[in-house]
Amino acid sequence: MKSIGKLKTICTLSIITLNCIMTSGQQPIYLDSKQSIDKRVEDLLGRMTLEEKVGQINMPCVYMLGNDIPAKTISVKKHVDGTLFDVGPGGGLFTLANEILWDGTRQQAEFFNELQKMATEKARLKIPLMQIEEGMHGYMAPGATIFPQGLGLGATWNIDLIKEIYASAAEEARSVGVHMLQSLQVEPNRDPRHGRNQHTYSEDTYLCSRIAESVVKGAQGDDISANNKVISGLGCFPGQGQGLNGINRGHMEISERTLREVYLPIWIAGINAGALGIMATHPAIDGYPNHGSEQNLTKILRQELGFKGVLVSEGSNTGCLLYERVVATEKEAGPIVLKAGVDINITTESGYIKDMIDNVNEGDVSMDLLDRAVRRILRIKFMLGLFENPYVDPDRAVLIVHSEKNQELALRAAREDIVLLKNNNKLLPLRKDTRFIAVIGPNAANEVNLLGDYIPKNLLYKTTSVLEAIKQKVPADTKVVYVQGCDVLDTKTNSINEARKAAKKAEVAIVVVGEDERTSGESDDSHDLELTGLQNELVKAVSETGTPTVVVLMSGRPLTIRWIAENVEAIIESWMCGEKGGEAIADVLFGDINPSGKLPITFPRHVGQMPFYYNYKPSKLMRMDIGYVTMPLTPLYAFGHGLSYTTFEYSNLIITPEEIVPAGNVKVSLVIKNTGDRRGSEVVQLYIDDVISSMVTPIIELRGFEKITLDPGEQKRVNFILKPDNLSFLDAHMEPVVEPGTFEVMVGSSSDDIRLRGKFEVRK
Repeated sequence: MKSIGKLKTICTLSIITLNCIMTSGQQPIYLDSKQSIDKRVEDLLGRMTLEEKVGQINMPCVYMLGNDIPAKTISVKKHVDGTLFDVGPGGGLFTLANEILWDGTRQQAEFFNELQKMATEKARLKIPLMQIEEGMHGYMAPGATIFPQGLGLGATWNIDLIKEIYASAAEEARSVGVHMLQSLQVEPNRDPRHGRNQHTYSEDTYLCSRIAESVVKGAQGDDISANNKVISGLGCFPGQGQGLNGINRGHMEISERTLREVYLPIWIAGINAGALGIMATHPAIDGYPNHGSEQNLTKILRQELGFKGVLVSEGSNTGCLLYERVVATEKEAGPIVLKAGVDINITTESGYIKDMIDNVNEGDVSMDLLDRAVRRILRIKFMLGLFENPYVDPDRAVLIVHSEKNQELALRAAREDIVLLKNNNKLLPLRKDTRFIAVIGPNAANEVNLLGDYIPKNLLYKTTSVLEAIKQKVPADTKVVYVQGCDVLDTKTNSINEARKAAKKAEVAIVVVGEDERTSGESDDSHDLELTGLQNELVKAVSETGTPTVVVLMSGRPLTIRWIAENVEAIIESWMCGEKGGEAIADVLFGDINPSGKLPITFPRHVGQMPFYYNYKPSKLMRMDIGYVTMPLTPLYAFGHGLSYTTFEYSNLIITPEEIVPAGNVKVSLVIKNTGDRRGSEVVQLYIDDVISSMVTPIIELRGFEKITLDPGEQKRVNFILKPDNLSFLDAHMEPVVEPGTFEVMVGSSSDDIRLRGKFEVRK
């Protein structure tokens, strides 16, 4: 108790000293921009009361602060001035714009300015707010641009495009006063049944790693104080998509080998690119809640991987330890989570608010531990330049958010994310002079289902449905008949007979099926991967009329469409393709755009194949030539698969040198030629196989890719460099090693369409 009294005395003296300095006109060190950030942080930290420190670590989700917009607005202001929870002032807010600022960009910029004025002009220490919003496929707020969801972006295999998208999202967000975009789901996709499947980019560690780098470089750049950059909040460390039964928040069992081979390389890539924000995953891992794991969140993330930014809690913070029954109270949970390494709480749980104050006062949490979290937050605020430039220009924001440039970028991304899965007899592209087209399906006329999960609550602009886009493509005298046929999920809507009749009269039928916000998204887990409701029956009814049929899949996960794959002439996968998805789909259907997307994830034949990745490790039970009793073990569509309206020839593979030492590099070179009659883009994919190794290694692994565009008859030489990092694996001691032996090199159009093979040797 004596130490507590001494602490209070020191805090009181600090406040008195600060007040004297303020009134005398002497500028505190932390407000002097000429001082180093380290000095400014320590000076400010030394002036803060316990309540002010606890205020900084709380940036709650606004949807937790009331039942309607007026109530939430009042709560927001109370949090900023420190009266909502009797701590603070608050450090910032999460999801504010999407919850209460529905009028659009100008309202958002002006309100964020109003809050900053409260924080920097009225509060004692003048600490600016750090505002966080969701941003997995664009700044998530009314009026902002909506780009394709994760798997759609992964399907582009275009790293420069992805970087440009996140740079645009960052510019939109920062222009209104947002400083971090969160939930950028770089973790690998380990189970398509999981509801957050659509948020991730790929099942492959190498592809995810390259995307993580581009996301960080696009959103953050080299200087986060710039007025067009934000902190990239990568999620969710170390992962959450491998839950028991394929469900969101399901307990995960991740061996150390799987953690280090599959998960950590992605985080290493993002951190090495400069990531300053990471969200901790909420499920328990190997028997203990991740939010309370000092091993995962401090020893691995910070000490081993070198993360220097702020760690943000997931949808539950201290609450994870309660529902996972490790502790009984919030007060018990707070010290554990803080010690584990979580800096920012985005909930209203007491463990980081009142209970945190009580724990410090009672000696159960050291001030040094609390200071560690606050120090990290203050450092980021100084790096953002918020103490000098807390405000934004609403006029500038209006020009930036949802600009024509960003809309065009959303269209380009949607065009590149579309994967042509099948095209028998060259049914696609369709002729624009087709006189009678039947457009059928629950997703054909629904423009919202194009957008995916995590979209604004109030859509301020109209998007174009597939049906509308098709009508815009064809001449006015073309007859376009629309029949819904069925609902995505329920079985009450049934106009399949009407759809059958329309298809029978038409020259071609386009059936748009898949998922919507009820069947794909966070916590929308699936026990199988089949089309829901009566959609399979609808496709069968249309196809069996004999009318040439195109199926357009609009989904957030790979679907098991065996009957469709065997019986329908043409299939395209459009994913959740964003605000310009309708136009992009029509562009591909009618040949204005040559599809170039490639699958970033395996399409299984049946959910019983789960878990199923292209880069499996060899075993007797995984022999593809045996398979199951009733079906092959092979995928329906392999990782990397994607057709084009043109053809490409691979030739002249050169591997130099033919022998290297373990620390050496290998150059792989080949020629690719467009042998078709139209311009097209191809993703050249480089895979390797370490033929004999001391540990079991995958039979095939992606180690390079390049997307190139060629005119008819044009050819280009493509070059790859394989470095030791590309050739190494983890030995029995979990250390990376390049072992002597033969490496097979495979180059092709997909993981099961290898066009060229070669090899090289690693010598001692």
